[in-house]
Amino acid sequence: MKKVSKIYMSLLLLFLYMPIVVLIVFSFNTTKSRSVFEGFTFDWYIKLFQNELILTSFRNTIIISVSAAILSTILGTAAAIGINNMRKLSKTVVMNINNIPIVNPEIVTGVSLMLLFVFFAARMNLNFGFGTLLIAHITFDVPYVILNVMPKFRQMNPNIYEAAQDLGCNSFKAFMKVVLPEIMPGIVSGFLMSFTFSLDDFVISYFTSGATSQTLPITIYSMTRRKVSPEINALSTIIFVVVVVVLILKNVIDKKSEREDRV
Repeated sequence: MKKVSKIYMSLLLLFLYMPIVVLIVFSFNTTKSRSVFEGFTFDWYIKLFQNELILTSFRNTIIISVSAAILSTILGTAAAIGINNMRKLSKTVVMNINNIPIVNPEIVTGVSLMLLFVFFAARMNLNFGFGTLLIAHITFDVPYVILNVMPKFRQMNPNIYEAAQDLGCNSFKAFMKVVLPEIMPGIVSGFLMSFTFSLDDFVISYFTSGATSQTLPITIYSMTRRKVSPEINALSTIIFVVVVVVLILKNVIDKKSEREDRV
């Protein structure tokens, strides 16, 4: 039975990751062929970093992802602190509301935000661009930060904050010296998850971006509608590697936090 399970899992992983492996392999192909590998080269990666459109979109993506991750981490952490101090019933209701954007289809969120921005655009001279894109990314990032920070409050001794105050700390110092280190692994995990989601988001970005603030996924979509260039393979490979590195960092932080909790 164990052998059958291993074979099944191997086939499943092969099915899931074979397209990515093919994409990575053909990003090093000497020709534009998508079916015959004729030789190894880094030319497509060199051409990728000479493509001004891709570089501009990449710069927009990094700025949006980092900005959204930082702001959503701050807002999500503050929200988690407030939720943690609520009564049990109120906390349950708020957490269920917080989960709605996560389970909600992205296209619904994207269209809803687009209509909201159109509503304000007609009254406040608001243009689609960096601002609308940043707000949209913060909107779908904050719930994930809250989900990562809240478990750390549940693991923390609820009396530790008051104990720090009894020992002479004021409210701010007690939070910075006692509470913040306890919840820091959740904050870092929330930041990394927010950055990852913002980095590869397409649907919501497509509905809320402007002509001068297109992100990398939107640019890739526009390029593939005409013709799939090996530059796209190279770019997708880089994005895949970056996301994998971020996820590995997140798992390392989570494992380290679990070991510290056991101690």
